[in-house]
Amino acid sequence: MTSEALRNPLSLFDIRGKVAIITGASGSFGALASEVFAAAGARLVLTAGKASELDKVAQSCRELGAEVEAVNLRPGDEAACASIVEAAVARFGRVDILVVASGKNDVSKIVDMAPERFLDVMDANVTQSWLMARAAGAQMLAQGEGGKIVLMSSARGLLGHPAGYSAYCASKSAIDGITKALGCEWGPTGITVNAIAPTVFRSPLTAWMFADDEKAQAVRAGFLARVPKGRLGEPEDLAGPLLFLASRASDFYTGHILYADGGYTAG
Repeated sequence: MTSEALRNPLSLFDIRGKVAIITGASGSFGALASEVFAAAGARLVLTAGKASELDKVAQSCRELGAEVEAVNLRPGDEAACASIVEAAVARFGRVDILVVASGKNDVSKIVDMAPERFLDVMDANVTQSWLMARAAGAQMLAQGEGGKIVLMSSARGLLGHPAGYSAYCASKSAIDGITKALGCEWGPTGITVNAIAPTVFRSPLTAWMFADDEKAQAVRAGFLARVPKGRLGEPEDLAGPLLFLASRASDFYTGHILYADGGYTAG
């Protein structure tokens, strides 16, 4: 550990002035990442397909004191990803951090799922993450100063699920593979590539699991029987891991899948 870090360990987590691209910024995880980085002093390039929702998150981050460039694009193809990186460079001159928070799920038993639906999930979760990492990584390599890439995995990348998650589980397993492969490929460059893999966290999509009705209580009780911490995740449980993976504190960590799951995958 350097003498600076010994004197001031909190400096390891300092991302003030860093330029962070966050895709899927209008979603639950993307909005959280945006606000955490805004409050930590980063300069932000926020992207999403829903312009009105993107504007709300951008305004929230500006109120936290951040400089924000809002880009109404999804990382849907090579050109879109290049445009997102170009917008970051045009506004702030560089890219230091990438968080890929965009993606989707489509729940269906395999015999009822058309191949097109499976491929759509794989495109949104895997191909677009790969394309965005490729575009941002090229810029980081050109800068020659390293960088931080955080991909969005899930506990379902490691564990199966009986309720029709064949597309989702496959896509998150692929994210884990990309994370490990790029961690190896870019190891010598100073670019770290890691993934956060949550279990169930409070969001608009999971709000029903936090309710007090009979169905929610039954589902929650069955799930929590396998969670050592004994509760579902809250958004703030992701704030610390995000800051760690985006800062100098994680310089020696790459190719890792960080399970934010209350111990769910440990048992």
